[in-house]
Amino acid sequence: MALDKPYQDVPGTTIFDAEQSRIGYWLNQFCMSLMKGPNRERFKANEKAYLDEWPMTEDQKQAVIDRDLNRCISLGGNIYFLAKIGATDGKSFQQMAGSMTGMTEEEYRNMMVAGGRSVEGNRRLGENGTAQPQNQPQGSATHNTLKG
Repeated sequence: MALDKPYQDVPGTTIFDAEQSRIGYWLNQFCMSLMKGPNRERFKANEKAYLDEWPMTEDQKQAVIDRDLNRCISLGGNIYFLAKIGATDGKSFQQMAGSMTGMTEEEYRNMMVAGGRSVEGNRRLGENGTAQPQNQPQGSATHNTLKG
């Protein structure tokens, strides 16, 4: 984390800035390729072979294969591009968001209908660090994949 980016101090959040855009350029380009039917079919037929056509890092490729969207985001993926993976798998955006928070689709929907996640404990107030994060808004490392 760069020290000159105060916005990086949001608990459980990866900010998609210019640096993340550069890191994830090929990951996001791969995702955009899934907008075309023939590319979706090639990807579904052999995910690894299709991913190997893209100059992505092995970590990025593995995160896609695992459908670990939180990991994809940390590796430069933008959720609007990553949504193409979910659509290719026949998943709704709501299902994707649920997978990223460790919730079922129904739990996620109910939380959002009830007004969303509380900001208490999920934001940092002031530069002196008086409000420390108490919990993380994204899912745990063991329960945040889209497969299944």
